[in-house]
Amino acid sequence: MNRRELLQMIASVTGYAMIGSPLLMSACTSANPARGMVLTADDQTLLAEIADTIFPRTDTPGAKDVGVPELIVRLVNNTYEDLDQQQFHQGLAAIRSDTLARYGQSFENLPAGQRAEFLNALNQSALVYRRPLGVSAHYFIMMKQLTIFSYFTSEQVQTSVLRLVPVPGRFDGDYPYVKGETAWSI
Repeated sequence: MNRRELLQMIASVTGYAMIGSPLLMSACTSANPARGMVLTADDQTLLAEIADTIFPRTDTPGAKDVGVPELIVRLVNNTYEDLDQQQFHQGLAAIRSDTLARYGQSFENLPAGQRAEFLNALNQSALVYRRPLGVSAHYFIMMKQLTIFSYFTSEQVQTSVLRLVPVPGRFDGDYPYVKGETAWSI
């Protein structure tokens, strides 16, 4: 299964709820130039550090190792509606200003523990966020969903971290589980 088929399957099953943009599938069908706002190099660096804080390198590859930031940039620039792009950009600016106010330095310069602490606090505030009409979600929810989606659909994670089953077989509801085994990917 390639990325296009996976995206189409996810979109049809979740009703586009996972990423929050009705234009998700346009990334699969065309190479449209970026519309609306474009993420700057500084934005991309910040986004890469956020993604790598969510999925750091351990005995498995980190978010930067598998190209998560690049895919997020393509999805935001090419598929998000203008209002969602604006929300996303404002979120990056808010992260910059909040880390400067709270820690006296940029997110990229924070130690790993403070980065995780900051993102956990941001996640808690995002969970109680009441979204305005027309906006898909809180900017951090968008970032987190895009990071998770991009990480687990990367070829490297699919083949070396998860157990890839390119053609799923029959359903076996009583498959034995051995504690410590990795999850399956399809």
